[in-house]
Amino acid sequence: MRPDLFQSPDYYLLDELLSDEHKMVRDAARAWVKKEVSPIIEEYAQRAEFPHQIVKGLGEIGGFGPYIPVEYGGAGLDQISYGLIMQEIERGDSGVRSTSSVQSSLVMYPIWKYGNEEQRMKYLPKLATGEFIGCFGLTEPDYGSNPGGMVTNFKDMGDHYLLNGAKMWISNAPFADIAVVWAKNEEGRIHGLIVERGMEGFSTPETHNKWSLRASATGELIFDNVKVPKENLLPNKSGLGAPLGCLDSARYGIAWGAIGAAMDCYDTALRYSKERIQFDKPIGATQLQQKKLAEMITEITKAQLLTWRLGVLRNEGKATTAQISMAKRNNVDMALTIARDARQMLGGMGITGEYSIMRHMMNLESVVTYEGTHDIHLLITGMDVTGFPAFK
Repeated sequence: MRPDLFQSPDYYLLDELLSDEHKMVRDAARAWVKKEVSPIIEEYAQRAEFPHQIVKGLGEIGGFGPYIPVEYGGAGLDQISYGLIMQEIERGDSGVRSTSSVQSSLVMYPIWKYGNEEQRMKYLPKLATGEFIGCFGLTEPDYGSNPGGMVTNFKDMGDHYLLNGAKMWISNAPFADIAVVWAKNEEGRIHGLIVERGMEGFSTPETHNKWSLRASATGELIFDNVKVPKENLLPNKSGLGAPLGCLDSARYGIAWGAIGAAMDCYDTALRYSKERIQFDKPIGATQLQQKKLAEMITEITKAQLLTWRLGVLRNEGKATTAQISMAKRNNVDMALTIARDARQMLGGMGITGEYSIMRHMMNLESVVTYEGTHDIHLLITGMDVTGFPAFK
C-alpha cells in the first residue's frame, strides 16, 4: 500500500470562505481517513467486504448525523460541516461515504424530522455513535425512479401493523440494526415505519457480485407478514414528499462527496505526472497531460463553488430540491470524467489497486445512478426551468 500523500486542491482559496470550525471538522475527518481508511480500503474492496472496524471512528468524526442536535447525540453542526465531512470520507471511498450518508440523511434525518420525541431518544443517540447502524428502504425491484408506484404495504391489525413487500439495492442492509421503510397503508398513503432486526419475517439477504461499491454492504429487505408495533410509525409526515425530503439531504451530501473522489483522482494523477518519465521528461511536461490536469482542476473548482453556495442556502433554509439535483448531477458527472481521465494518465498502472483511481471510477458508476439517476436529475432541472414535467 502506497502512503496516503493526498493534498487537497484549493485553486480559488475557498478555505477563506470557511469558518475555523468548518476547517477543524474537515481536517479531523481528513486525518482520520488517512489513518484508518486509506491503508485498508484497497484490500477490503478487493475482497468485497465492508470494514466494520471503522464504524466507531465514523461516529467519532461526526460521520453519523453531524447536523442532528446535541440533545439527540449529534454534533449540532451546520450543513457546510456536513458536506465537508462527506467530501473527506468519499475521498477515501464512496462506499464508506454511502454508509455514513445513509445513516445520517436517510435514517437519522427522518427519525429526527418525522418522528416523535420517544423515537428520537430511543434511536438517535445510538445511531450517532454507530452502536446502531440503519438503512433506508424505498427502492423496490420494479420501482426505482418511480418510487410512488411501490407495492410494499402495511395493514392495521388493531394492536400492530402487518408489513409485506420487498426493497432492493439497500446500502447497509446486511448488517443494519434498524430500517426506515416506506410503505403504503390500506388507503395507498405512503408512511415511514421503523423495522428492527429480529422482527419475525424480516430478512436482509446480501447482494453479491458487485463491480462497484465493493467495500460497502448492499442487500435486500424482505417483509413477510412482519408485525411492526404501532409506536414504530413515523407520525409527523406522510406521502411521497417524506422520503423525498430525506433524499434531498442525502443528495446534498453526495454533491460534496463526489468532489472528494474527484480530488483524490486529480491529486494522484498530478503527482504521477511529475514522477513518470517518458521520452526523457516527466509526462506532466507534455501538453496533452497538462490539458487533462488543467481541465480537472477547473471542474473541481467549479464544483466546490457550487456546493459551497448550496451549503449556504441549506443553512438559510432556502435550498430547493431542484438546486440540490443540479449539484448532485453535475458533481458526480464531473468526478466520473476526472476519474476516467486520471486513469488514462496512469496508463496500465491506473487499473491496479496500487492506486485509488480505478476503485473510485467503479464506485462512481453507482453514485451516478443511486438516489436519482443522471437522467432523472436532468429532468428535475428541466421541469424546474420550464414548468413542464417530462417524466411521463
